[in-house]
Amino acid sequence: MKLSSTALLALAISSITATAYAENVSQDFVPTGLNTTNAQAEAKGFVEGQSLGGTTRNWYSNEMKRRDSRFSYKKEKTDKNPTKVSRRYNWTQGTILNYTSGFTEGTVGVSTEVAAYNEIALIRDQEDIAGGSNRTLADGGKDAVGQWSKLGLANVKFRVSNTTLTAGRQNYSTPIVDVIGNRALPSSFEGVSLHSEELNNLSFDAGVFDRVSPRTEQSLAKFRSEYASNKTEADKVSIVGLAYQPFKSLKTSLYGSQVEDLWNQYYFGATHELGDSSVLSLTTGLNYYKTVDTGKKLMGDIDNDTYSLSFGLTHQAHSLTFSYQEVNGNEYFDYLHETNGIYLANSLLSDFNGPNEKSFQIAYGLNMAEYGVPGLKFNIYQARGWGIDGTHYTGNRGVEGKGYDGIQTQNGESHYEYGIGTAYAVQSGPLKATTIRATYTAHRASKEQSDGSINEFRLVTTIPFNIL
Repeated sequence: MKLSSTALLALAISSITATAYAENVSQDFVPTGLNTTNAQAEAKGFVEGQSLGGTTRNWYSNEMKRRDSRFSYKKEKTDKNPTKVSRRYNWTQGTILNYTSGFTEGTVGVSTEVAAYNEIALIRDQEDIAGGSNRTLADGGKDAVGQWSKLGLANVKFRVSNTTLTAGRQNYSTPIVDVIGNRALPSSFEGVSLHSEELNNLSFDAGVFDRVSPRTEQSLAKFRSEYASNKTEADKVSIVGLAYQPFKSLKTSLYGSQVEDLWNQYYFGATHELGDSSVLSLTTGLNYYKTVDTGKKLMGDIDNDTYSLSFGLTHQAHSLTFSYQEVNGNEYFDYLHETNGIYLANSLLSDFNGPNEKSFQIAYGLNMAEYGVPGLKFNIYQARGWGIDGTHYTGNRGVEGKGYDGIQTQNGESHYEYGIGTAYAVQSGPLKATTIRATYTAHRASKEQSDGSINEFRLVTTIPFNIL
């Protein structure tokens, strides 16, 4: 990985700044040893440890295209000229009912998890929802499906000591395949995974998945790229990795994956804390991805190095974060569709992941707990991306519709985004842990930048509930 001179300068400045304050976050080394606790030894039993609960989420979005861009939809499948509209509305109610058993007692514990997902469309007209999207499920591009359900989770778990094997449809979280939960319902994954915490500061993950359950679809789908110009699919995704905490103040992780016949992707991440937030603390974050083509190269040639470097200063209720991100490659930094496998600091409404793109973000956060209103937070940010250049892309080897075809028109493109948001979490009473979040985001782009110009307002309310 090559860090630019800008990033290195920022690292040096932040390090000098941090040394001026007391190091109240422990910097002690953490020796590796066997975990002193045994999760399976504390198993309560299949029935005794069971729980039944879930969440219901009201998700509203109001989007407006700006400048020359528009949403489009077909009133009939055979329409040759799609209808264009400048505004799109999505309003849905998503509910999850989740049953989780306890682990049986004994050397090998067995547990199961089943979750039913249901969604109701509160805005249904095809003109309002612009024919459907990954926000609202539509019937053949027409009106929204009024109500639909699916089995969101269904798995069996086997546990020995602090190691758990999960088989079936499941939640899974790594920097490469991660549940994405920014709609009324989240995604989930079909396959087998292993998570082990036998050591006190070192954990291991491995998984093999062949299907994803999308956020706004009833059926399972194969994995595919988020940014490719075609819809090439992969039959299998394999992942292995570890998380290691060498110091109390430093957490690191290292993962590798193979998306069959598309790409191999490798990730390294590190987070370091320094100082005391009551005076001044510094949190430094590094995320790095290496992506290269593999197997049959169904998406063409890929050779991409992408990283982000962030520095967050916190003083009591106030936080200020600076983030720099850079893509080194003639194609997009890409990740798997219907996952949150992009642990980059500048992944916002736009991912700021164009070919050879550089971006910078500054963000401010205010935690009102310091002023007597626990649970209430505000944030504001602005990010800019520049230097987007896809003119050197030859990864599709001249085959139209393969890989990132069309990216060659991006020559010196730029864009910017700003947003403001507030969130409140209920602290007590029957609605405890209910969250309400409102955000307004604006994105403006040059002619060939892929995200376009758009304003979006979201209002999301999530209410958890327990039955057992």
